[in-house]
Amino acid sequence: MERTLIILKPDAVQRGLCGEIVSRFEKKGLQIVGAKLMKIPQSLAETHYEPHRGKPFYPGLVKFMTSSPVIVLALAGKDAIAISRKMMGATFGSKAEPGTIRGDLGVSNSFNLIHGSDSPESATRELALFFKQDELLDWTPANQGWVYDMAKGSPE
Repeated sequence: MERTLIILKPDAVQRGLCGEIVSRFEKKGLQIVGAKLMKIPQSLAETHYEPHRGKPFYPGLVKFMTSSPVIVLALAGKDAIAISRKMMGATFGSKAEPGTIRGDLGVSNSFNLIHGSDSPESATRELALFFKQDELLDWTPANQGWVYDMAKGSPE
């Protein structure tokens, strides 16, 4: 099963949307294997968004991400990264399709509610930034056999 990092950003927390967003991932069949409420320290935000350093939006992004608590999730599932990103929708809420998290819950082009890893390499890097290895659990949900066809021994 693939793992991905999801951050419910300050605007999602402040607007009280966390339960609805987490519920969407659970209903889809993605498994929560790590979760924490935290206020991201400046140094962690700078490290996390290092690939964007030097871009015009970088300082504002770091300031925004450290402005209020966030919920950090580790999700697992078959193709968890691609599925999560599709569920999130386009980066800008004003351009995101209805039915996506951003399309249904956001309109801002600055406050976009959620971050999700964009590749397996990013997921590995980002999960290690936010979770110690022993904070990520390996467990089998009771409903896994109803989420995935496991007849061949692996999820389909």
